[in-house]
Amino acid sequence: MNAIRDVVVIGGGLAGITTALDCADAGHRVTLLEARPRLGGLTHSFRRESPQGELWVDNGQHVFLRCCTSYLRLLERLGVRDLVEIQPRLDVPVRSEERPGMGHLRRSALPAPLHLGSSLLRYRWLSPAERLRAAATALALGRLDRAGPAVDEQSFGGWLEQRGQTPRAVAALWDLIGIATLNARAADASLALAATVFQVGLLEHADAADIGWSRVPLQRLHGDAAAGALAHVGVEVRTSAKVSGLVDLGAGWQVGTESGTASYDDVVVATGPAAAEGLLPAGALAMEPGWAERLGSSPIVNAHLVLDRRVLRTPFVAAADGPLQWVFDRTEQSGLRTGQYLALSLSAADDLVGVPVADLREQLLPHLRRLLPDLARATIEEFFVTREPSATFRSAPGSSRWRPAATTAMTGLHVAGAWTDTGWPATMEGAVRSGEAAAASVIGRASDDGARPRAEEVAS
Repeated sequence: MNAIRDVVVIGGGLAGITTALDCADAGHRVTLLEARPRLGGLTHSFRRESPQGELWVDNGQHVFLRCCTSYLRLLERLGVRDLVEIQPRLDVPVRSEERPGMGHLRRSALPAPLHLGSSLLRYRWLSPAERLRAAATALALGRLDRAGPAVDEQSFGGWLEQRGQTPRAVAALWDLIGIATLNARAADASLALAATVFQVGLLEHADAADIGWSRVPLQRLHGDAAAGALAHVGVEVRTSAKVSGLVDLGAGWQVGTESGTASYDDVVVATGPAAAEGLLPAGALAMEPGWAERLGSSPIVNAHLVLDRRVLRTPFVAAADGPLQWVFDRTEQSGLRTGQYLALSLSAADDLVGVPVADLREQLLPHLRRLLPDLARATIEEFFVTREPSATFRSAPGSSRWRPAATTAMTGLHVAGAWTDTGWPATMEGAVRSGEAAAASVIGRASDDGARPRAEEVAS
């Protein structure tokens, strides 16, 4: 029988939310501390005054795939599974800035990996020879051992070049998918992480890559729903509660915040890597000091446009032959009643994250007009930008050595976050999986130990 333990989870993103729910479901007493005034972490929304009225703005454009089973399970647990939509069959519309028409990456009714063959062989933005080589490369990618250390040390771009993939094929096909999921271009990405994306997402199961998205603001889908679900199972949630330090008591942990200290049997640090390294005692992880900086981070920039009319007729479109990547129709989610709200998602945005808004507008709009010709007849009523300078860890070759397991070297201390050793890139699925692993680490320890009195109980 598992002993009931007092558990504190530091961080209220998807990883922390998952950890807290799983630990509470196992019967433990759980407190969740979040430094921000709301839950949701990097998947949040805010309200913005607009000439069209008050709009909901997501900080970034977060989509998922049908293969994201842990994330979908969390949505079920939060009671919001009905607030997302998933394509009945993968279909990615792809436009080019240079040529008219629409290309598609879509699956057929054939079993994997044959389900993508006809789409690759007809993909209009590649030459016939490039299509054949792309199909052969996809099959070779499916055979890679993504768990091998040597695979992680290689770059995805170098591996593609060895297989005859042209710069155009990389830009119009491999980076089209890879940048959005890895937040890194092929040349800068770990082959192991790229193999995970393409194997799990595209090659192993025919329906795995069907794309899903929220029909409501992310704050409603994640943070607000989590607050209700956590309260329902008795988790004490404290927002605007920044943790200042951890002290190993020998038989438990003391956690300090601005409002004082409290002691717990188990601590789960579910923050970003830089904050985690600042909190974790020396020796907790078998990595040299400075590991968070070595793991690195990669930015994402989103440009938002409010228009007086519709110019995009699909929920999203991917871009070829230019610097744009993905454009999303966010009209329904924002609450806009007339016109259209578009969001341009720009991942691996090191060269854009510090550019002023006016310069970004001047830089991006000509490309968007070439991609969406109907924009020429529209009035842009608003243009604004959101930035996440440290949106994800950097999915570089060799990054796995800086991604620890959930269980640390110190008793009762655990870590969670998409940056930990989930085997996935920094996605919502990876974050939820890390929370599941951290909760399993806590629950596994509780099954081996008896419950101890809390420090304040001993003092009394």
